[in-house]
Amino acid sequence: MNSYNWNWFVFFEEVATGDEKYYQWILSGLLWTIATSLAAWVIALILGVIVGVIRTLPNKGLVLLGDSYVEIFRNIPLIVQMFLWFFVLPELVPSSLGDWIKQDLPLPEFTTAVISLAFFTSARIAEQVKAGILSLPVGQKGAGLAIGFTLPQVYRYVLLPVAFRIMIPPLTSELMNIFKNSSVALTIGMLELTAVAKQMNEYTFQGFEVFTVVTILYIIVAFTANRLMALIEYKTQIPGYLKGR
Repeated sequence: MNSYNWNWFVFFEEVATGDEKYYQWILSGLLWTIATSLAAWVIALILGVIVGVIRTLPNKGLVLLGDSYVEIFRNIPLIVQMFLWFFVLPELVPSSLGDWIKQDLPLPEFTTAVISLAFFTSARIAEQVKAGILSLPVGQKGAGLAIGFTLPQVYRYVLLPVAFRIMIPPLTSELMNIFKNSSVALTIGMLELTAVAKQMNEYTFQGFEVFTVVTILYIIVAFTANRLMALIEYKTQIPGYLKGR
C-alpha cells in the first residue's frame, strides 16, 4: 500500500498551464467567494426586510404575496435555483433577451450566483424579520399610531429599530451561511474557493493539503463575519431590554 506524500509547498509551485502559482489560484477563489457572498448579502438583506415587513402588514393580499415569495425561494434547494437561473431562464425569456443572457451578460457565473444566493437568503431573512416584528409588544405599534405616526413611520421609527436588534443573532447565522453556500456556485462553472480547490487537487493530487487550507480559510471568513456581527450587536444593544431573555 503506497503512503501519501505530503507536500505543503505545493501552493508555491507553478501551475503547469501557465505562469501562476497555486496559491494565487486559492487567493483568487477566496476573493470571488467573498465578493459573491457580500454582493448577495446586500441584496438579500434589502429584499428580506421588504418582504418581511410586507408579511406583517394588515393588507391580506400583500401578506399572501410575501408568504408566497418566502415559500417559493426558501423551499427550492439552492443548487436547483442556480440551475434554473443559469440554464433554464435564458430559454424561457424572449430569444433576444435569452441570447443576451447567454452571450453578452457580464460575468454570467458571478451574476447568476449572486442572484441565486440573494433570493434564497432573502426568503430566510424575511422569515426572521417577520418573527422579529411580531415578537414586539402590540402596544408599541398602537402607541406609535396614537401619537400621530403613519404606518410607515411606525415601522421606520418604532418597530424596525428594536426588531433589528433582536434579529442580529439569526442574521449572524445567515451571514455565515451565505459564505458557505457560495460554494454551490461551482456547479455553474464559477471559480470560487471550493471550485479552485477541486481544480488544484485534480492538477496536483495533493487533496489533503488543498482542502485543509481551504477549510481553514472558510473558518476564518465565517469567524470574521461572526465577530463583526457580535460587535454590531454589542454596539446597538438597548441596555436592559433583553435582560433575562
